[in-house]
Order: sequence, then C-alpha cells, then structure tokens
Amino acid sequence: MDITIYHNPRCGSSRNTLALIRNTGVEPIVIDYLASAPSHALLKAMITSAGLTVRGAIRTREAAYAELGLDNPALADDALIDAMLAHPILINRPFVVTPYGVRLCRPAELVLDILPLPQLNAFSKEDGEAVIDSAGRRITPG
Repeated sequence: MDITIYHNPRCGSSRNTLALIRNTGVEPIVIDYLASAPSHALLKAMITSAGLTVRGAIRTREAAYAELGLDNPALADDALIDAMLAHPILINRPFVVTPYGVRLCRPAELVLDILPLPQLNAFSKEDGEAVIDSAGRRITPG
C-alpha cells in the first residue's frame, strides 16, 4: 500500500497524522521534507490535487514569510513555490499522498478521508482528544 507523508517530526499535527496512518497497520513512506523537499513540479501537483491554492499551502506564521515579502499579492504561484522550496519550513504540513487522494492534514484526522484501510485501534491525539473509538470508528465532535 503506497502511502507517503511529507513529515516534520517536530510538528504535532504531523506526528498525529503519521500515527493515524500507522493505526491502519500500514508503514508509510516518511519523507522529512525539511531535509528532502519535493521538486517544484511535485509540490505544485500535491497542492493542486489537495484542492488548495499555493497561498493556502504556505505557512504564513513563519518568520521567512514576512522576511521574504511573500505577502505581496503580486507574487505569482511559481515564485511562491520557489520560495517554499528554498525555505521548506514554509511548506504547510503534513501532506499525505495515498491511492485515494492528497490532503494537507490539518487537522490530522483529515487523513482518514484518504486512507484505504480502516483504523485498527482506538486513537487519541497527543493532546488527549479522542479521534477513533475502540471499534475503529471515527468519533465526531459534538
């Protein structure tokens, strides 16, 4: 089963997403995108496949965003992608690619929409929020 996560081990959403993937019994391909950024074409394709705009996939709270003037609305998508690749911390995370689609998994449980296999066990996020019950079913808030 080919599942790839573009992962930042320092990010809670990324760690929770990885744990949800593993809760299906699958070990995904884990790419530390900070050390090994995707190509321009691949990043652009992932953003498009996830139904996002380039601006929707960039981390605006990172210092580099302001330092590089990336809030300039005149900047074209390709220039923004080039900046994201030059400074991978600007790529929002985690992106997950499965045979069922691509998602930017913020929040982590968005990965459940594209996983081909069911959850095997109960799962709670690092903050204690229950996401999957003991029968492997998604818990809906409310």
